Amino acid sequence: MKTVSKRSSRWGLAGSLALGLLVTGACGAVAQTAQTPAQSTAEPSPVPGTDPDPASTQGFTDPAHFPQKDGEALFRSICQGCHMPDAKGAAGAGMYPALAGDANLEAAGYPVTVVVHGRKGMPPFGEYLNDAQVAAVVNYVRGHFGNKYEDAVSADDVKAVR
Repeated sequence: MKTVSKRSSRWGLAGSLALGLLVTGACGAVAQTAQTPAQSTAEPSPVPGTDPDPASTQGFTDPAHFPQKDGEALFRSICQGCHMPDAKGAAGAGMYPALAGDANLEAAGYPVTVVVHGRKGMPPFGEYLNDAQVAAVVNYVRGHFGNKYEDAVSADDVKAVR
């Protein structure tokens, strides 16, 4: 009978994949720093099928901030990766709560605080979004996905939470 340690069962496949990506990335960083000056000026050899579409990388001109301004674009760029495109949440490698039909969104200050400061497994986005962007994405979520909260959040409301 095979026994599985608590550590390996807790982290499972997701942990193994994350560790593999971390090690691969670290090895790549070491390899890049070990290049001679002549090597560092050469263009990297492209990996077939991985050439980024310039339109898809435009949002990363400043990695410290998201360029999208309207709520829907911000939701699609940031939130839907975990909360899903329909905002119904997901479970798997983690628990991502549904935003669709969420009664917690009724108090406008709650989602503002969560977006700015984070909560439980959700990271804070306050340093990556300005006050108007936080207000836009919160208003978008509070007015879509079965949520019908019409009292809009302003940039001043967000500023007061920071």
